[in-house]
Amino acid sequence: MLSYYTATTLDGFIADADDSLEWLLRQPIDQSGPFSFEHFIKGIGAIVMGSTTYRWVRKHLVHAGEPWPYSMPCWVMSSGEQEPVDGGDIRFANGDVRPVYERMTRAAGDKGLWVVGGGDLAGQFADAGLLDEVIVSIAPVTLGTGRPVLPRRLDLELIELVRNEAFACARYRVAGTLAEDSGEPIGATA
Repeated sequence: MLSYYTATTLDGFIADADDSLEWLLRQPIDQSGPFSFEHFIKGIGAIVMGSTTYRWVRKHLVHAGEPWPYSMPCWVMSSGEQEPVDGGDIRFANGDVRPVYERMTRAAGDKGLWVVGGGDLAGQFADAGLLDEVIVSIAPVTLGTGRPVLPRRLDLELIELVRNEAFACARYRVAGTLAEDSGEPIGATA
């Protein structure tokens, strides 16, 4: 199962216009509560991220003295050269996400897959019919502009909704392209 597990502002941004996450890092959250990262990551066997997310992790964690934070294989989707990081199983790729998905699935075994960051990257997996769910923690802040959480027109089905401290947390199944875009009458069932 491929999950896009992320946090967003109330107005739908995962980072501000300068790729800052300061709005997120100051929000109170119970690290062992519902939808916690600690619980989620235990079920993940392979991850994929975009180059902007990769550069953010390198700058804010690795270059700050922290080790590479992921123990599982990580694919970084990038059309340009990226600086490698010691201590991580990092694989660079570009182009179509389908071959990366196949490699991730083999590497993960019976565990899940995670799109770490990049709303557009999650959208590329959705475009290919490979994104199964969106798990989002919504912070009580608005930015007005920034990096959109998922810049695609999709129908989602709410599976679960809980609160964790300041966050409204929701799990959605990706149902497919927005009904209005599919050419089928609105309200039609398959």
